[in-house]
Amino acid sequence: MPVDNLPNLFPVEFHPALRRWFTTTFETPTPVQTAAWREIVRQPRVLIAAPTGSGKTLAAFLCAINDLVVQSRHGGLEDRVYVLYVSPLKALSNDIEKNLQAPLEGIGEELLAAGMPAHSIRAAVRTGDTPAGERAKMARQPPHILVTTPESLYLLLTSASGRNMLAGLSTVIVDEIHALAGNKRGSHLSLSLARLDALCHHAPTRIGLSATQKPIERIADYLCGGLECAIVDTGHKRHMDICIELPESPLAPVLANEVWEELYEKLVAYILEHRTTLIFVNTRRLAERLARHLAERLGEDAVTAHHGSLSRTHRLQAEQALKSGQLKALVATASLELGIDIGHVDLVCQMGTPGSISALLQRI
Repeated sequence: MPVDNLPNLFPVEFHPALRRWFTTTFETPTPVQTAAWREIVRQPRVLIAAPTGSGKTLAAFLCAINDLVVQSRHGGLEDRVYVLYVSPLKALSNDIEKNLQAPLEGIGEELLAAGMPAHSIRAAVRTGDTPAGERAKMARQPPHILVTTPESLYLLLTSASGRNMLAGLSTVIVDEIHALAGNKRGSHLSLSLARLDALCHHAPTRIGLSATQKPIERIADYLCGGLECAIVDTGHKRHMDICIELPESPLAPVLANEVWEELYEKLVAYILEHRTTLIFVNTRRLAERLARHLAERLGEDAVTAHHGSLSRTHRLQAEQALKSGQLKALVATASLELGIDIGHVDLVCQMGTPGSISALLQRI
């Protein structure tokens, strides 16, 4: 059906090329997308609360992408950052940058099919993993959409080139904000957001993305510093099949080798019964140990580890192998617990006691 015959599909006015891309890619917007778009065009500060997989990231990005597409039609885009996306994990940053390419390329193809020039919108990631050469290139020719972490944002704000990149910012998107609100990283990010407001001629629009939290108003206060904030909350409880597994041998402060052997064999049995298993542990040392013992039983190509001390190349390869279904199991620390697109995982295991109930639920 032609886009023009679907007037009720979008609650706001999007560029025709964006509408055509969306309607050929998705059957219909999700409830959180419809509600979020309506608020984003009306409010300078919006918090979107919804479960992982509900489309809230695209809900936040699409209005910003539409503004860039429209501006590229009227006078072109300057060499500066218009949209800043901040996530607490390097893995999430890389994942979002890849997922941004699909809508940008799709909208570009729709523009060309309609006989219009391409939009030339650039997106890039800047984290602690970004090589110095790429950082220098960004300083010379900034991306229009910059994906980063709280720490890298702070470093950008300490340099003259970084401040020049961000001085014309229009939109800031803070993802997985619930993971930052209650800790020192969150306090640090609040200062950076305040510095951005002072740096820019007009305080940029703030959009926060959160898993369902109670009270959600506390997260909104954190995002907006107590200023008025529109809240889009479409959270719901998902059905979870959860059980606690204990070894047959008695537990002790230091587990004997026979208990570890029993745990390894129990994990292997579960892994073989499922397509892909994601195993969370609390330390990097345990991640390496568990991955090694499982690989000895399942094969070197079937299992690997993922944590912050591994090289960028290894982590990216592990993430891609997980998404493509090449791995039977991936053993990870908190480096993979926040909303990245991890493909088909049908079993999650937590070894040991998690730091909090909310962390366990987020991992599941």
